[in-house]
Amino acid sequence: MPTYLGQVSYGAEGWKALMSDPQDRMEKIRPAIEQLGGKLIGGWFSFGDYDIVALYEFPDNASAAAFSIAAAAGGAVKSFSTTPLLTVEEAMEAMRKAGESSYRPPSG
Repeated sequence: MPTYLGQVSYGAEGWKALMSDPQDRMEKIRPAIEQLGGKLIGGWFSFGDYDIVALYEFPDNASAAAFSIAAAAGGAVKSFSTTPLLTVEEAMEAMRKAGESSYRPPSG
């Protein structure tokens, strides 16, 4: 299954809710991921631009997008980013295909 990186920034309301009721968000989101045919690989709270990062697998982009939309629509997050991740083999295949591409940059 394709792997995705999820990055979440909480808004003030999300942090307020977590401060009044600290909880393991990974265990709270696991059922929603599994309902869409996915698997939570792991998740971590972090410093910086994002408050949580998670790795998960979904059967397809539509399922990954559905989870992202549902999470963003919940209102607790300020931003939610989903990045599809390529295996090294997939990236190498993309590089080979790019090398065979007829694309040429504009000339000036």
